[in-house]
Amino acid sequence: MTSNLEKRLKEHNSNGSKGAKYLRAKKPVNLVYSETYGDIKSAMNREYQIKKWTKAKKEALVLGNLELLKKL
Repeated sequence: MTSNLEKRLKEHNSNGSKGAKYLRAKKPVNLVYSETYGDIKSAMNREYQIKKWTKAKKEALVLGNLELLKKL
């Protein structure tokens, strides 16, 4: 979650200590999906919801496959 997507992506791909520890060994990081929210609470709720999903459901979301997403 960020207010500056480009800056956050650069942080993840930089060699510095910034960026998520989990992603440090998985470079380069490529953005495949994003959503925009008007307030931080809504963004946090959505992030939490998606993080609980299965890998298959997340992949359906990224691909825009709404029929599969509803089935999963």
